[in-house]
Amino acid sequence: MSKFDAFEHLHIQIDSDGSVTRLLQSPQVQATGEDGSAQMPIASKDIDLDPKKKTKIRIYRPTKLPSNDNSVARLPIILYFHGGGWIHNNISDVVVDARCAQVTTDVPAIVVSVGYRLAPEHRLPAPYDDAIDAIKWVNQQMLDDANGEKWLVEYADANRCYLFGCSNGGNIVFHTALKILDMDSKPLTIAGLIMNQPMFGGNKRTKTEIKLAADELLPLPAIDAMWDLALPKGTDRDHRYCNPMADGPHKAKIRSLGRCLVLGYGGDPMVDRQQSFVKMLVDCGVRVEAAFDDVGFHGIDLVDPRRASVAIHLVKDFIC
Repeated sequence: MSKFDAFEHLHIQIDSDGSVTRLLQSPQVQATGEDGSAQMPIASKDIDLDPKKKTKIRIYRPTKLPSNDNSVARLPIILYFHGGGWIHNNISDVVVDARCAQVTTDVPAIVVSVGYRLAPEHRLPAPYDDAIDAIKWVNQQMLDDANGEKWLVEYADANRCYLFGCSNGGNIVFHTALKILDMDSKPLTIAGLIMNQPMFGGNKRTKTEIKLAADELLPLPAIDAMWDLALPKGTDRDHRYCNPMADGPHKAKIRSLGRCLVLGYGGDPMVDRQQSFVKMLVDCGVRVEAAFDDVGFHGIDLVDPRRASVAIHLVKDFIC
């Protein structure tokens, strides 16, 4: 029997300089442009976030904007952080673009999809830093009525800003929210955190990790490999970036977080950790809404339209 190759499973090749070659390229979708078209439910455009870091955002708005008393109604702002296990995906991937477009129309909202840097070329906390850059960028646009990004200035509600992440994107949401507590984000008000199947880990195996160690989609060696590539060198899976349930100075800040929505599925090897995460939040006095479906696997809502609709409906109820 051949030995399981986690890197082959993840479709990556480790290069001699420590970077990776990504062997599986997802189809890409271009932004629609400033005005979109009457036939499309959304318009989208790409904006440089930090040219030195080569980070970008893709911002979305509905083409048919809701109105109130003959004026355009203000929409919530959702900063979206895609999944990919720290090593894959970007804002123009078809699956990422489709999710953001669906959220834009179904909530509806102004969605800012954040193209954070990937591991192992950029290990943690680089994605958290990029998330903070995105929040500062949105904040700056809202402060500048004359020169700010007009989709935000004209259509967005600064008092209803939400952080929404899937898989490792959910991890980004949590740790970024802790960082925001130390900064002045006004005029933005972070009204809630949405974590869909957030990616957490730890050194000690959970019952579900052991049970699903050979999971077809997300086997345990592959999860370990993603953490090995993403965590700061010299650390292990009990580092707070991976295991927020471990003791550390971050624990004192958790009670200051706002409302949280956590989604999960029983067939996800990380579901035990997600449920422990919810318990930790509740024990710290955080207002949490949790929805765990016994049936389903990690990322099922990205491939099953019915599950996607259910997940977005939960997000809409949380926001509205």
